[in-house]
Amino acid sequence: MGDDSEWMKLPIDQKCEHKLWKARLNGYEEALKLFQKMDDEKSPEWSKYLGLIKKFVTDSNAVAQLKGLEAALAYVENAHVAGKTTGEVASGVVNKVFNQPKARAKELGLDICLMYIEIEKGEAVQEELLKGLDNKNPKIIVACIETLRKALSEFGSKIISLKPIIKVLPKLFESREKAVRDEAKLLAVEIYRWIRDALRPPLQNINSVQLKELEEEWVKLSSAAPKQTRFLRSQQELKAKFEQQQAVGDADGGGDDGDEAVPQVDAYELLEAVEILSKLPKDFYDKIEAKKWQERKEALEAVEMLVKNPKLEAGDYADLVKVLKKVVGKDTNVMLVALAAKCLAGLATGLRKKFGQYAGHVVPTILEKFKEKKPQVVQALQEAIDAIFLTTTLQNISEDVLAVMDNKNPTIKQQTSLFIARSFRHCSPSTLPKSLLKPFCAALLKHINDSAPEVRDAGFEALGTALKVAGEKAVNPFLADVDKLKLDRIKECAEKVELVYGKKMGGTADKKEGKPATGKAPVLSGAAGDKETKDAAAKPGPLKKAPAMKSGGLPKKGKPAAAAGMGGAGAKGKKGPETKEIFESELSIEVCEEKAAAVLPASCIQQLDSGNWKERLACMEEFQKAVELMERSEMPCQALVRMLAKKPGWKETNFQVMQIKLHIVALVAQKGNFSKTSAQIVLDGLVDKVGDVKCGSNAKEAMTAIAEACQLPWTAEQVVAMAFSQKNPKNQSETLNWLSNAIREFGFSGLNVKAFISNVKTALAATNPAVRTSAITLLGVMYLYVGPPLRMFFEDEKPALLSQIDAEFEKMQGQTAPAPTRGISRHSGGSGDDGEEEEQEDVGNDVVDLLPRTDIGDKITTELVSKIGDKNWKIRKEGLDEVTSIINDAKFIQPNIGELPGALKSRLNDSNKILVQQTLSILQQLAAAMGPNIKQHVKNLGVPIITVLGDSKNTVRAAALATVNAWAEQTGMKEWLEGEDLSEELKKENPFLRQELLGWLAEKLPTLRSVPSDLLLCVPHLYSCLEDRNGDVRKKAQDALPSFMMHLGFEKMAKATGKLKPTSKDQVLAMLEKAKANMPAKPAPPAKASSRVVGGAAPAKFQPTSGLAEDSGSNTMESKPDPKKAKVGGASSKAKGVQGKKVPTKPNLKEDDDKSGPIFIIVPNGKEQRMKDEKGLKVLKWNFTTPRDEYIEQLKTQMSSCVAKWLQDEMFHADFQHHNKALAVMIEHLESEKDGVISCLDLILKWLTLRFFDTNTSVLMKALEYLKLLFNLLSQEEYHLTENEASSFIPYLILKVGEPKDVIRKDVRAILNRMCLIYPASKMFTFIMEGTKSKNSKQRAECLEELGCLVESYGMNVCQPTPGKALKEMATHIGDRDNTVRNAALNTIVTVYNVHGDQVFKLIGNLSEKDMSMLEERIKRSAKRPAAAPVRQAEEKPQRVQNINTNASMLRKGPAEDMSSKLNQNRNMGGHSETTHTVPREFQLDLDEIENDNGTVRCEMPALVQHKLDDIFEPVLIPEPKIRAVSPHFDDLHSNTASTINFVISQVASGDINTSIQALAQLFQIESLAREASTGVLKDLMHGLITLMLDSRVEDLEEGEQVIRSVNLLVVKVLEKSDQTNILSALLVLLQDSLLATASSPKFSELVMKCLWRMVRLLPETINSINLDRILLDIHIFMKVFPKEKLKQCKSEFPIRTLKTLLHTLCKLKGPKILDHLTMIDNKNESELEAHLCRVMKHSMDQTGSKADKEMEKGASRIEEKSSKAKVNDILAEIFKKIGSKENTKEGLAELYEYKKKYSDADIEPFLKNSSQFFQSYVERGLRLIETEREGKGRIPSTGISPQMEGTCVPASTNTVSSSIGNTNGEEVGPSVYLERLKILRQRCGLDNAKQEDRPPLTSLLSKPAVPTVASSTDMLHSKLSQLRESREQYQHLDLDSNQTHSSGIGTTMASPSSTAANIDDLKKRLERIKSSRK
Repeated sequence: MGDDSEWMKLPIDQKCEHKLWKARLNGYEEALKLFQKMDDEKSPEWSKYLGLIKKFVTDSNAVAQLKGLEAALAYVENAHVAGKTTGEVASGVVNKVFNQPKARAKELGLDICLMYIEIEKGEAVQEELLKGLDNKNPKIIVACIETLRKALSEFGSKIISLKPIIKVLPKLFESREKAVRDEAKLLAVEIYRWIRDALRPPLQNINSVQLKELEEEWVKLSSAAPKQTRFLRSQQELKAKFEQQQAVGDADGGGDDGDEAVPQVDAYELLEAVEILSKLPKDFYDKIEAKKWQERKEALEAVEMLVKNPKLEAGDYADLVKVLKKVVGKDTNVMLVALAAKCLAGLATGLRKKFGQYAGHVVPTILEKFKEKKPQVVQALQEAIDAIFLTTTLQNISEDVLAVMDNKNPTIKQQTSLFIARSFRHCSPSTLPKSLLKPFCAALLKHINDSAPEVRDAGFEALGTALKVAGEKAVNPFLADVDKLKLDRIKECAEKVELVYGKKMGGTADKKEGKPATGKAPVLSGAAGDKETKDAAAKPGPLKKAPAMKSGGLPKKGKPAAAAGMGGAGAKGKKGPETKEIFESELSIEVCEEKAAAVLPASCIQQLDSGNWKERLACMEEFQKAVELMERSEMPCQALVRMLAKKPGWKETNFQVMQIKLHIVALVAQKGNFSKTSAQIVLDGLVDKVGDVKCGSNAKEAMTAIAEACQLPWTAEQVVAMAFSQKNPKNQSETLNWLSNAIREFGFSGLNVKAFISNVKTALAATNPAVRTSAITLLGVMYLYVGPPLRMFFEDEKPALLSQIDAEFEKMQGQTAPAPTRGISRHSGGSGDDGEEEEQEDVGNDVVDLLPRTDIGDKITTELVSKIGDKNWKIRKEGLDEVTSIINDAKFIQPNIGELPGALKSRLNDSNKILVQQTLSILQQLAAAMGPNIKQHVKNLGVPIITVLGDSKNTVRAAALATVNAWAEQTGMKEWLEGEDLSEELKKENPFLRQELLGWLAEKLPTLRSVPSDLLLCVPHLYSCLEDRNGDVRKKAQDALPSFMMHLGFEKMAKATGKLKPTSKDQVLAMLEKAKANMPAKPAPPAKASSRVVGGAAPAKFQPTSGLAEDSGSNTMESKPDPKKAKVGGASSKAKGVQGKKVPTKPNLKEDDDKSGPIFIIVPNGKEQRMKDEKGLKVLKWNFTTPRDEYIEQLKTQMSSCVAKWLQDEMFHADFQHHNKALAVMIEHLESEKDGVISCLDLILKWLTLRFFDTNTSVLMKALEYLKLLFNLLSQEEYHLTENEASSFIPYLILKVGEPKDVIRKDVRAILNRMCLIYPASKMFTFIMEGTKSKNSKQRAECLEELGCLVESYGMNVCQPTPGKALKEMATHIGDRDNTVRNAALNTIVTVYNVHGDQVFKLIGNLSEKDMSMLEERIKRSAKRPAAAPVRQAEEKPQRVQNINTNASMLRKGPAEDMSSKLNQNRNMGGHSETTHTVPREFQLDLDEIENDNGTVRCEMPALVQHKLDDIFEPVLIPEPKIRAVSPHFDDLHSNTASTINFVISQVASGDINTSIQALAQLFQIESLAREASTGVLKDLMHGLITLMLDSRVEDLEEGEQVIRSVNLLVVKVLEKSDQTNILSALLVLLQDSLLATASSPKFSELVMKCLWRMVRLLPETINSINLDRILLDIHIFMKVFPKEKLKQCKSEFPIRTLKTLLHTLCKLKGPKILDHLTMIDNKNESELEAHLCRVMKHSMDQTGSKADKEMEKGASRIEEKSSKAKVNDILAEIFKKIGSKENTKEGLAELYEYKKKYSDADIEPFLKNSSQFFQSYVERGLRLIETEREGKGRIPSTGISPQMEGTCVPASTNTVSSSIGNTNGEEVGPSVYLERLKILRQRCGLDNAKQEDRPPLTSLLSKPAVPTVASSTDMLHSKLSQLRESREQYQHLDLDSNQTHSSGIGTTMASPSSTAANIDDLKKRLERIKSSRK
């Protein structure tokens, strides 16, 4: 025994694994004891045995195994970790226990399996058992079947899924083992008990004997519904309830549960789907079209065989359906028609909902085919259409059915009615709403009056069915005019109807939204309700209130209940008393007099028509008294009103009498049973008096009383018609006013919108303004009830009128329709409200129904459809364009669109994405045009749109999403979620599709109140998305989880994880837990709160107690922490729910909390942690349209740790006064608890956003006051808002900018201003920009103004993402329909214009003409006020480094501050672009001046200062640029470069312009720095500098000239020192932009070109350092934007010359190699550039280099011409070249003279015509001089005409640099030379031919010579510096100094000192003349 004692000492778990069976046996025994006594199910002890349990059950020793099984059972029952062992243990049981001979072992094995099921592991166990059925050992199979049966009988079919079991049943019946067959039979019987006949189809193919046996067993089963007897751990409450019921023996009560416990299993679900499309015969489509009917029959029979399969796999059946439809509609052989109909029926039955998409095509065809008389055809068609009906909804096919109802053929009418009757049986009140009943009843009423008896009978049957399904209350209003006989007939039919949904339900029976009404409900509501309604209808009088009370008393549930209440109650259901009175016949006057005499005093009747008004007055007073005392029953209303109408009647002249008369009418209508007949007698008179000043109000009162008696819809129609049939405008306007008021009082129900609209249109066209105003007011009231669709009726009104209507609608927006106060009290008790709700809901849809819709079916021809499907995309596009125009023309269309859906569907996967997008836009259009009827196309067209969401192109996906949304808006979501389509889409592993679709669902699902159960099908795919490779898909899937859970419940979702791999499952479950916390609350139902007893879908029982107590988790999915508490407040709305729970804490505030101590507790790192949580999606992101409960709860929990308890209670109290207190406390503690406030800032701001959603103004004001103080404090503390704080606060603050109250708006604006001190303005900009997209026009306007202020204060850099985008966005508001918004937008853009100048126009892009003209007008008007507001930041605190704006004042404050971040952010080295912003206002471009200038020169010269002329003879000193030593390290770039650069940059940004320019010059002096400037930077810099040079205000400064010179010098520096590639590139881009921009001045582009010429001159030295590829790319782009033709159209020819010169120079320098540099151009062949270069190259090959030079000098426009046509041309060209060069000009002229003499007929015209006017006259003059010289007419020295002149006019090429002045050889210069010069000057000043060109330019650079100029030979640098002064002096003095060789860049020649004084005097005199003429 030694070894025994060994193992005795081992711990239990080791014993269990011991190799000795005894040891194991002992171990199992001890384990069993241990397991039974361990209390804590979560004890770690359990985990030790996790790996052992399988060994317990599979022990090889039979004895030990038995003990092991007992221990295992105890373990599974008690251990919480047991679930982890399910798979292995169950498999062990199946394989090693079920084959044991001992019955006890099997029993224990079975118990273990059932215990696993109890601990929620049913699926895993079932899987193992099903595997066991494939085992070879029959014992095992039998045991498995038995276990399954036992499980099913105890747990029920809800927990044990039957589908897989039923699948294997037939196989079990075929087993050779009898035991297996017998066990299978028992199982089949058990299954039958749960699902009844659904089991028959799967078993139809088993052996007939077996089937018969089964049938016998099935018959024996009791018909009582089976009940679950064993419950899962999660169903313990259910178990308790069950036991309680068992104890009480309340079988009745249990009925309800039974109902719940047994889901109705559909046989269809248990079947395997069969794929038939591939099995169709290969030649099917040919055969079906064959001529022989036999072949067609064969084809159809093949299909018939296939569709016999009861369940078919989804696929694309469109083609098959199409051919079958064709056979049904067109085939002449009726046998085939019947066969095709059978096939359709088979398809519909096999596909179910998946067939729905084809239903719309087939239904009309089948209905029309009912004209066939043959019974077999009719029967086949009936079966087909019934099967098809079940695949779709009545709503979807209603249009088609109604269309056929008017057919002339009686058989068609009869069959359609019968079909409707059959369809109605499948409906329930919820699926048969009023909107559907109305059109059907109207059509059926025609049928019951038809001449053919069979049509009448069918009509009665259909109406009877409707009556039965929807209840009398719903249907009676539509049967108002049916006579009694027919009404009885309808009711009789209703009695006979058997509904599909079981019990004969009465009027209000089907309460459970389409679920079968069960339990006691029908008894209570059905029978009783019906009976009472009938009674009420039968006898008027006091009983009338009964039905109302009744319906009020039922526990109401959402809409259907309300609908029920309606019938006896709402305006339409007032059948009670009126059934009798409506038909009151008209009485003769004699009868009336008799009746009146019986009730009125005799004197009264005699005096009615007395001639004396006092007698009439007395008579009326008596009349009134009599009426007041009369009883309702004895009041002869008609007689009384006839008496009143008796002469003088309504022509009564005395107003007092008239007033009483009208009052009496009102009394009679109120007190008597007033009928429409009586009303018609008086209404005319009333309408006549309604406009009367004295009697009008009485008339209105009477009309209101009549409306109450006879219903508003009827009265209103009469009154309005009468008013508009007469001419009196006062009556018309007052009638409309009365109607507006009446609608508010009575509600809108039953009003015929269409009838009013025509009258309103008449009123809108009236000449009298009062009538128009009343009409517009009436429209406003109608808008409250009808909403936006109302506007559609008035689209074609005049714009002015339309804008008034829109303004009225705008006013109404956001208001809700008032609850009706009249018209309900009299005929109904409590349920009027609900009724009204119901009505209101339909009204909107009705209006849409009223729109006249065009049928475009016939326009969708086969040609069009084939076009859309053509192989050539262009033709496809044409087809789509046609469709677009068809829909556009029709505006509103009927749902019949023929073959279009199929055609468009195939375009959605077109290879050409443009067509896909076009198709999407058509589909969007289609949704708008078809309205709600688009529903029927969701399956065949909507779902394919979803597929497009998987497109790889972002734009296509966006378009698809927009389209889906447009559709969903019209159809609602139900259609989309039904069926498997969405789950099929999600199944596709396309990341784009998945993320878009999930995003869409996450957005849509939270808004729905209920969803189809098919949503569950998406869950498995949702889970696979949670583990998708793509991060975005995973994120979207996580975001979608809460919204799925909101509808499906946590339970179902968790259950669905069962099929996942264990690792995935844990992850998904964790995510589900997280999602549970974020689950959105279901949107409240539209009905009044009181009608929801239970907050969810849980069907309320009629014992109110159990109704409240029953809280079955899955149904009531409120995410409240304590559902019970929330429930009790069932009626209170969600928002109150939260506060409701707070109430108990109020009383103990006082004792509990002592209020001293800090109110904000600092939690270290608390804020950071909160941010992390939000980032990691652990908590909800603070983002909502209105705060939902979960946000408020979340904020409370976050605050609990860091806000004093008593303050938190105040903050979250239900009463606003407590909020005020809280704010007061917070204001008090603000200063003292700075740190606390900052540590909780995010929470405080979030709480304040909640206050913005309160309606109480005092709280809002207080909150804003607190915010102002708070932000002041924060800016003092130099705090910066974090992104998180900003994004969860600013958007909500911006909402309040749109408040109607001025004070609030002002405060909010003030707060926004302060925020800029603690949060970068550029980021604020983005938020405010979002605010401009609001629907609230005030908010849009205020946000736009705020944007203007930001730009004004912080410059253009605040504009985000780019100034261009921001401005475009702002500019869209110029066209806003609200005037204030338009003004705000215009003012903002003017502000930007004042900051940024002309570039604004370029940034805005294209505006419509109207908007542009408004803007230009506004800019002119605003003509900048001179003193601009200083940059705001100067007086406010500077921003910290976070701020992006390199602003002048800021940088001056601390150059040493670390600017590196700014550098990066500014991207432009040193903020060059900023120079334009920081320029003080005076220096900015005065665009208004320029604008008003209109291109004509104002002829005042600048006021010429009279200088002492002696100054001029002093040589000009070039100012040395004063550059201060900036910093000791400046040159030594390596030591602390950053700070040096920072310092220089701070100077660049300086407010003092000189400092700024000098600093820039410094930057550009250092080559290495200058070369760093990128193209973008250089472009901005050059733009800035040139703009500055052109700014007319610069001259007005004292040192303006100096500034311009410095800028000039700087420009030269920049051109020379920058990276040559970058600067060339920048100049090209700048030129392109300036030519493109309409607003840019021509001078600007001219200066840019001058810079380019300068660069061209530098090219020979720099060509090797230039990246030619890039430059050529820029030129290519330039030529693309400006092709040659476009350039030639330019006003000036400079651009084209500039371009050619540049290219020519490049060609000359590089030769043919230039062509190798086109690498960066994509498609060279298309580029004009290559062609051009080739031409130039070819040319230069032909001629010598010099020739090319000459060509260039000629102005590059000569290049094109082939110059080698004749030798003559060459000689002439040579001569002209000499004339053009400085050295040989004389020689050239002489040669030309000789040549002309020799060839007198030679044509030198072509050479001259391309040169300037000046050059031409120069040549002519030269020739004349030579002529006079040669002929000895006195010798005039010609050298005076300096070639320099030529420099002005001929484009001097790189080698023309001439400035040699006057007489170098000392000859005298005669007066003629001066005359010439003067002529030139005059010409330049625009005085030559009295033509005024432009105002005198600022700098000589701007003067407009006819040809480009290039600077003269003196160093360009000097020339540019001296330009300004000299250009001025020329104008002032015009006497020039010839020693002064600094010409002014245009090379004006200067006279020599030796010229006589007379000459100077002469010039002076001329100058005086010029001045006087200019004045």
